[in-house]
Amino acid sequence: MKQFKLSAPISEAIHSQPRSPSALAGEASISSTQALTDYRIAYLSRQLSLRGRREVHTGRAKFGAFGDGKEVAQVALAHAFEPGDWRCGYYRDQTLMFALGLLTPEAYFAQLYAHTDVEADPASGGRSMLGHYATRLLDDQGRFQPQTDRFNAAADISPTAGQMPRLVGLAHASVLYQEVEALRALTHFSRQGREIAFGIIGNASCAEGLFWEAVNAIGVLRAPAVISIWDDGYGISVPNELQVMGGDLSALLEGFRRRSDNGPGYDLYTVPGWDYPKLLEVYRRAARNAREHRIPALVHVTEMTQPQGHSTSGSHERYKSPERLAWEAEHDPVLRMRAWLLETGIASNAMLEELEAAARAEADAACERAWEAYTAPRRAAAAELVALLDAAAEGGASSVDLRRLAANLREQEAPLHRQMQEAAQQALILLRSSRSPVRNQIEAWKRRHAAEQRSNYARHLHLEGPTSTLNVPIVPLEYAADAPEVRGFEVLQANFDALLANDPRILIFGEDVGRLGDVNQGVAGLQEKYGPLRVADTGIREATIVGQAIGYALRGLRPIAEIQYLDYIYYAWATLADDLATMHWRTAGGQKAPVIIRTRGHRLEGIWHSGSPMGALLGSLRGIYICVPRNMTQAAGFYNTLLRGEDPAIVIEVLNGYRLRERMPANPGRFTLPLGVPEVLRPGKDVTLVTYGACCRIALDAAARLADLDVDVEVIDVRTLLPFDLEARIAASLRKTARLVILDEDVPGGASAFILQQVLETQGGYWLLDSEPRTVTAQPHRPAYGSDGDYFSKPNVEDVVEAVYALMHEADPQRYPMW
Repeated sequence: MKQFKLSAPISEAIHSQPRSPSALAGEASISSTQALTDYRIAYLSRQLSLRGRREVHTGRAKFGAFGDGKEVAQVALAHAFEPGDWRCGYYRDQTLMFALGLLTPEAYFAQLYAHTDVEADPASGGRSMLGHYATRLLDDQGRFQPQTDRFNAAADISPTAGQMPRLVGLAHASVLYQEVEALRALTHFSRQGREIAFGIIGNASCAEGLFWEAVNAIGVLRAPAVISIWDDGYGISVPNELQVMGGDLSALLEGFRRRSDNGPGYDLYTVPGWDYPKLLEVYRRAARNAREHRIPALVHVTEMTQPQGHSTSGSHERYKSPERLAWEAEHDPVLRMRAWLLETGIASNAMLEELEAAARAEADAACERAWEAYTAPRRAAAAELVALLDAAAEGGASSVDLRRLAANLREQEAPLHRQMQEAAQQALILLRSSRSPVRNQIEAWKRRHAAEQRSNYARHLHLEGPTSTLNVPIVPLEYAADAPEVRGFEVLQANFDALLANDPRILIFGEDVGRLGDVNQGVAGLQEKYGPLRVADTGIREATIVGQAIGYALRGLRPIAEIQYLDYIYYAWATLADDLATMHWRTAGGQKAPVIIRTRGHRLEGIWHSGSPMGALLGSLRGIYICVPRNMTQAAGFYNTLLRGEDPAIVIEVLNGYRLRERMPANPGRFTLPLGVPEVLRPGKDVTLVTYGACCRIALDAAARLADLDVDVEVIDVRTLLPFDLEARIAASLRKTARLVILDEDVPGGASAFILQQVLETQGGYWLLDSEPRTVTAQPHRPAYGSDGDYFSKPNVEDVVEAVYALMHEADPQRYPMW
């Protein structure tokens, strides 16, 4: 029989087939060709799971979590996809990816082996474990490719339910593309909003708050999402009864059911994972209602199995009873589909055996091809090093040990790059007293090889090339001669107004953003001007506000998502750290989400309204730029820059600065500020005082007092923490002052430790100092309420004066006696 090519999407093949008049179960009849194609993909996927487990157990791969037991539901789901649609799933979805033509068996094994070549593993370039799928949305310049002529898959993450927040934006973007007239011209991102976002989650992950928050948000927004729950009864070893109340997700979800034709809510479906005709019927109906009427759907796929257990880490026989194991064998979806094909007369046993033999052979052949492609470069690199080791062993004092190192590499079927680095270092230690030219060749090989391998894993943390925010041209800030002084929030209003007017892709949304214009009036009046879809209110749901922005950004929009206060960003921490911060990196440059998170923090009053957790952000959110402007004009400039680039970023406005007076710029929405370039706010020659954000005013006030004490302080505003001082301006200041003080509202060792590491180590500032560096920080506890609570919780002017003056006293006690 003719083999089906996985590179051809199943939906293209099926949509072009004539429907058989024979009435099989389901909303539409199922042709024999369609059914056999689906079975072949399901069976091949099962064989790939079996072979993958064997690769782990034989030591070729480290770990595997497979999609066996979910095959039949996924081939049925593939029929509901149309070009432009999105998959937002998790690491059991291999069969769906095969069925959509988005994954080949060779790429499947390449990811299992962690092959760093994106041609081999297009989803992650060897950075993600097996099952973390993605399509490459970007071209070689980092620009979005068209999305409406293909199926799209948002990059998977491992944390349970972590994929759900972005599903909100992926689905709701279709509403925007349909209803915002100015967006309809972006036909490479949408076909007038007909796209569906297909969310996929496992049953146990539905106990997570992210699932319920996302389901609620999608329902409120009436976004065209079809959410599938693969329910095999367990979460690793924990049964449903201990996961969700009553153990029945269908019963729990009943409250989301649509009660009227025009009312909000979901269409709910419950269907066994082995019932191929019924699954086809359900998915066709759910997709049609979502696509045509914007009715979201929840499809609870029950009676699924997991034949090989959760992963290669253990056996499911440890926690499943003999009765459950027997039930799973009886309800194995691939075997049930096989039986159905025989019962309906679609295929004979001989035909199926021929198909199955071909699939097994294809799985084995793909595995060996992927292994050869993965190991050939390693063998070549090892051979190069072995030749150098052999040459170094000729007649040398350490010849026995060098030959042993060479033999160990030679004996490996495919030595790891780390083993080569270990061998090279041991050789250099053995040859440390040698003047042989070979020693230098080994050293050069080691350096070059390490650089190549580190590049394989380190690149693409941020965008590179023309879309990088670091390459945005600088447009100077302009003022009219009679520029009025206005309150800071009015500068933001004018700037956001200009941005929204010039680019219909820009959206601003969050709690109290729309009708109220945000709690500090930065977008007041703009919803009335640009409509409730572009300046929008949301519920109190920080995780899905960020996720909504990620989904929008993946689909070509430019969202500014507001988290009302910086302290509340912790509710969205997992979405920021696991999804947004890693997206460009974990796809090896294949996907991006240019999200801007707008928030406000620093000092105000009270525990949860004075947040400055910069060390926490710096430690968790590498991959996201962090802007810490000292006033609203600086904040506006960063928004303008970020919207011309395409990197994700957080802008932390100064919470007590909205009503301070600033001059109104003459070019709102157009002037830009560079990222990673500090600004000297006050020149000086005695001490370099480095700070940011709200502390800039404190630093300047302290510098003025210190001037009266004959201390000349240079005050530097770093402006952005990530990136940090790309031109080493702080080190340049230290060449003049030779003394350093860091002023930081974070807890001791927070952002101050990061700044010290950057200045002393990266910039070499240690060698420029005549005195020990000092930090002036907040107290280790959260800030207390009240003016006195603020004063004694956060650094104040008196703290800075004392710290700087003490430094000068230490250097010259006669000139600077202590009081």
